[in-house]
Amino acid sequence: MHCNTSHSSIFPPLLLALMATAAFLPPAPVLRPRIPTARYRASPICAAASDAPPPDADTDEGEAPRGGRKDRRRVVRIAWEKLVRWSRSWRSRNRSDVLETTRKVVVLGGGSFGTAMAAQVAAKKPDLEVAMLLRDDLVCRSINDRHVNSKYLSEYSLPENIVATTSASEALAGADFCFHAVPVQFSSSFLGSISSYVDPKLPFISLSKGLELNTLRTMSQIIPLALGNPRQPFIVLSGPSFAVELMEKLPTAMVVASKDKKLASAVQQLLASSNLRISTSRNVGLRLGSGEKLGEILDSMNQVAEGVSTAGAVIALAQKYNVKLPVLTAVARIIDNELTPKRAVMELMNLPQVEEV
Repeated sequence: MHCNTSHSSIFPPLLLALMATAAFLPPAPVLRPRIPTARYRASPICAAASDAPPPDADTDEGEAPRGGRKDRRRVVRIAWEKLVRWSRSWRSRNRSDVLETTRKVVVLGGGSFGTAMAAQVAAKKPDLEVAMLLRDDLVCRSINDRHVNSKYLSEYSLPENIVATTSASEALAGADFCFHAVPVQFSSSFLGSISSYVDPKLPFISLSKGLELNTLRTMSQIIPLALGNPRQPFIVLSGPSFAVELMEKLPTAMVVASKDKKLASAVQQLLASSNLRISTSRNVGLRLGSGEKLGEILDSMNQVAEGVSTAGAVIALAQKYNVKLPVLTAVARIIDNELTPKRAVMELMNLPQVEEV
């Protein structure tokens, strides 16, 4: 997760992102806070420290172990239980605060993932206005009149508090948070075209995955550059997850840390896309393998296969860090029509067998 920590309002969008994905978790019991103040907003680390008794406090739970391994295990167990109770209480309290103060959320883009995220957020609070900024008048009308995105995920009904518009000024006016769901390759030009309507303090939550093909920039770099505001608050909501999974309220996962976050994140997204049946990138690969031409495949699809553009960008990034990615390199060559899938497999099988890290 790439975070712009230079702005103090980074925590509200982070909490909203967690709120949006919290539908996948069982509801946590709301416990009475131990802090006597009306509202406690300390960070998790600070709150944990403040909840813990001082070293000399007179408490049974905080006593040093006196009976060897059994007592040590008891102390550890009690500490863990306290941590879990505090975590649930803190998460529930802060999530409720965000819902109470949020009046409007805007979603940029009306594709599959933007639609799915809009539905998730709108379902959390019936009187929350969720504005979707689209380009297609017909899709706008289908969302506003029939509560269905006629182009993407048409089999799912959308909450009635979702409003679609083609007007950037109307969509962004008064928004508390902004979900960016425009494909990466079009993000710079799109954001540049609406930058005059964007409040410099509006927190952005990026849902777009991949790298910008020509510059190898991630969304954490694209957003502030395109908006002309290096201090625009934003976070990146990580996956991998897919729109249908969100609509079905299925759990998702993410990579928390890696040796090289930028390259590992890009590879992770490609691998995730290649392994799930619902992935557009996987469908492109299957059709390429069966002998279809890339141009014909892309022309027949109404969704963006980010893997097609990202494959070459990942290879360029790998070259920068001197990392060998033979399979992904072969995929990129197939996409560029320099190899047939059959020839690529033969060349990969003939590569020297070396130890890889």
